[in-house]
Amino acid sequence: MSVERSRLTWRDTISEAVAAITQRPVRTLLTALGTILGVGAFVATSGLAETARAQVSSRFDALKATEVRIQDAAPDGTNPFPDDVAARLERLNGINHAGLYYTVADSGSLQPRTTAARPVNSGASVPVIAAQPGAILAALPVLRVGRLYDDFHETRGERVALIGRAAAAQLGVARVDNQPVVFIGDIAYTIIGIIDDVQRNPDLLLSIVIPASAAERDLQASGANYLVLIDTAPGAAQLAGRQAPLALRPDHPEQLQALVPPDPKRLRNQISSDVTSLFLALSGLALLIGTVAIANATLLNVIERRAEIGLRRAFGAKRSHIRRQITIEAALVGTAAGITGASLGLLGVVATAASRGWTTTINPTTILAAPLIGLVTGTIAGLIPAIRASRTPPAETLRA
Repeated sequence: MSVERSRLTWRDTISEAVAAITQRPVRTLLTALGTILGVGAFVATSGLAETARAQVSSRFDALKATEVRIQDAAPDGTNPFPDDVAARLERLNGINHAGLYYTVADSGSLQPRTTAARPVNSGASVPVIAAQPGAILAALPVLRVGRLYDDFHETRGERVALIGRAAAAQLGVARVDNQPVVFIGDIAYTIIGIIDDVQRNPDLLLSIVIPASAAERDLQASGANYLVLIDTAPGAAQLAGRQAPLALRPDHPEQLQALVPPDPKRLRNQISSDVTSLFLALSGLALLIGTVAIANATLLNVIERRAEIGLRRAFGAKRSHIRRQITIEAALVGTAAGITGASLGLLGVVATAASRGWTTTINPTTILAAPLIGLVTGTIAGLIPAIRASRTPPAETLRA
């Protein structure tokens, strides 16, 4: 009498695999823990990298991204810039304000003093900065009182001055409606405004600022470090950095050096690459541990089920049926771990982004790939136990 070979369908195999997994839920959870952590780390890493990259894109320091400075490529203490810096640069697309400025080299020996009744520290020197109106506007100042000087004062070389809040406190100047005067050397400059804050060039807060034309006429400017400060529209800094030297010195543009902010796209990619490389390595390690855990647990399960497997073989199950059964069990564990890990990773990304006030950004492909990673991990982990189980001798198993 011949024994009819079993006809095990895929539906039967999956049903048996689900039953075997759900019989020991705690063991299944512990078996899948490594894969859960690995897939969760993968999803969290990818999500946080995408979210961080989006924040760099949307919250990239707009102040720095719109600031360009032009300096002498080989400074020798002489002024390499033309007189009409602002007129030349503000004709270029994307440039809002631009102007020349420099610190008067011997301002320390000039000992600025004011008509204020009670200076706080009359013995300390206060720097003197010569600046064109465009350079002050490019610094994005906030006035406490008074007003800024403008092109009228610059063109006529008027002896007017702005004073930073720190310098004002040092010299005892608190108001300008009484037309206080600051003496730089023996020359009197009327203070017309007090700068309370700036978003660029904080040296202005510590200094007395006078028109560049007046400084050139009244003060010795040898040995100064001449700079041009440019405020651009968002996205125009790179273009301004390329065009400004040619606009200022068409005869020798190589004499000028443009200092432009880093490209946000490049910075974004660097941050994303660094974060992703670090955490993907940790994700890979966790997945490797998860694969080994599933393999060990499946192998232990095969040993415990030798009698069952032998009985199946005795009733006509093929080796391929046994291999399929065990492999699918491991694959289902891996897939469930992948889905669980993806869910936990996504929750981690959302919680982290919410705690920092970020907008969660994650590639849908990452979420879709997570169960697939778990499936592949479980399948690979189940191959060796499945092969071993299929080689179980049914006669010996039943006699044992």
